[in-house]
Parts: sequence; C-alpha cells; structure tokens
Amino acid sequence: MPYFVYKITPPLTLTYLDTKDRYPEARAMVRSLRQQRPEGDLTQYRLIFAKSQLEAERLLSTPRDERVIGED
Repeated sequence: MPYFVYKITPPLTLTYLDTKDRYPEARAMVRSLRQQRPEGDLTQYRLIFAKSQLEAERLLSTPRDERVIGED
C-alpha cells in the first residue's frame, strides 16, 4: 500500500500533494514541507498509509478521539 501526502488547511481542507511507495521517502517529503512552512502558518502536512486516495481522504477527514494518557 502506498503513502499519500496531503496539505491540510483550516477548516479541514485536504489538498493531495503526492504518493510515495516507501515510508522514508514520504517522511522526508513531509518533514521538508514542515520546515519550509512560514512561522505562524496553520497549514499541516500529513502522510497516511491507505489502499487508495479515497480511503486516505476519508481517514484524514474523520475526527479522531482524544487520547487518554492516564486515568483520573
């Protein structure tokens, strides 16, 4: 399965950037984009492992549950 790279701008606007077959290539691309981002810019760059571009967009647009670190 490929790795899809997306640019995410508020309010949750997904822009497809590229597809990489290998994780190190996708990770390097996302890290480079994040470093080039101007300070104060709310744009996010994400990579996601999915079967298709449609599945990747569905996964990125689905709200994630808040992480519970410990019990109160």
